[in-house]
Amino acid sequence: MSISPRATRFVSPIAAALLLISCGRASRTQQKAAPTENPPAAEGTTDSAAPTTGTVETVTPAPQEAGGAPERDANAIKALDHMSAYLRTLKSFQIRSETTRDEVLDNGQAVTFAGVTDMLVQRPNHLRAEVTNDKQNRTYFYDGKSFSLWGQRVNYYATIPAPPTLRALVDVLDEKYNVEMPLADLFYWGERRSADDLESAVDVGPSQIGGVSCEHYAFRQKGADWQLWIQQGDFPLPRKLVITTTSDEAMPRFSSVMTWNLAPSFDASAFTFVPPKDARRIAFVVNGPSEVAQ
Repeated sequence: MSISPRATRFVSPIAAALLLISCGRASRTQQKAAPTENPPAAEGTTDSAAPTTGTVETVTPAPQEAGGAPERDANAIKALDHMSAYLRTLKSFQIRSETTRDEVLDNGQAVTFAGVTDMLVQRPNHLRAEVTNDKQNRTYFYDGKSFSLWGQRVNYYATIPAPPTLRALVDVLDEKYNVEMPLADLFYWGERRSADDLESAVDVGPSQIGGVSCEHYAFRQKGADWQLWIQQGDFPLPRKLVITTTSDEAMPRFSSVMTWNLAPSFDASAFTFVPPKDARRIAFVVNGPSEVAQ
C-alpha cells in the first residue's frame, strides 16, 4: 500500500506577505550540503565567495526561560530590520540556494527532499530562476511584461501577462494561480509586517556558514520557530534560514543555505522565454495547482 504525502503547506514567518512552503521535522543528525561551485563574488565581498560545503551546527538556546516571559532582544530585531533594508537596496543580484524541506506522510512520518535554486534578479521587473529538486525541474522567466513557467522534464510551459513589478508578480502567482515563486521572501522581507508578530527574538551568537562569518538569530511566532544567519560586516545578507512548523505535530522543517553574487553579468535576453520547438503550451489553472508539474 502506498503512502502519500499529506499537505504540509505553511506560512513562512519571515515574509512580510507570507508564502506557502512545505517543510518539517528537524533531524538530530547534522546535514551537509554537497560542494558546489559558487558564482563570482561582488567586488569587496571576498567572504561571499567562500564555497558552500556545509554548515556549522550550533546549539540554539530556548528563547524563553522556564516560567519567564518571552525574550525580545532589541538587537536581534534591529539586525532583522537592518538586513531587510539592505536587501531592498540591491538592484541586481544572483543567488544560489541549497534547500531541504520535509513533507509529512499520511502516517505522520516526515520525509526530506533536497533541491537547488539558481536565481538572477534585476529589479524592479526582471527575473530568471531554475529550480531543480527530487520532484521537479522548473525554470521561471519574467521580463516585465510576461511570466513563463517551463517544466523541462515534461517539456510543458505556460505563459501569462504579468504585472509591472516583482512584488506584484509574486502576489498574482500566489493568490490567483497558487504558484509559489522560488525565494519569494527576498521580494517581501520587512515590508508588510512588523516585529510585533514576533513572540521572541534571540541573538544566539557568532557562527560560520560556508566559511562566512555570521551572527545567528532565533525567532518565534505563532505556528513557527525560525532561525536566521546574517552575514557580519558591511553586507548583511541572509546566509542560512531554518524554519520549523510548530503548528504540525510532525514539526516539519525547511532549510536554505544561500550563496550571493552582488555584481552579476547578464544579457537582457536571459529573462525572456523562447519555447523549444517541441514544447507544449498549456494554461495555468486559476485558483488551483499549476499544470506545469515537473
